[in-house]
Amino acid sequence: MAMGRRKLMAIGGVALAVAIIGGGGGAVVAMGGDDDGADQPITGTDLEKASAEALKHTGEGRVTGTEVGDEESYYEVEVTLDNGNQVDVQLDENFNVVGDDGQENENNGNDD
Repeated sequence: MAMGRRKLMAIGGVALAVAIIGGGGGAVVAMGGDDDGADQPITGTDLEKASAEALKHTGEGRVTGTEVGDEESYYEVEVTLDNGNQVDVQLDENFNVVGDDGQENENNGNDD
């Protein structure tokens, strides 16, 4: 019976090692991406204000992404319109709209 117990412990140890190694690999993948850390989301009351102004500007849709310190403006709010198109609304530090960049959904083109 002692031999069976050792075998069971060895199998358990191998399973644990695989789980640790596999988990570590997952952590590396999850941490990958932009190393410059530039994509900081808008948070708190600034998020509420920026979202409200962006939705007022587009007249419809839902906020699907935000960024502080965008290369084009102080705040950027991505709005997905009801038809699936996306608009990046650019705001200054006082939440005034300073521009937008619309992106058509590929499925909405005239490719009949």
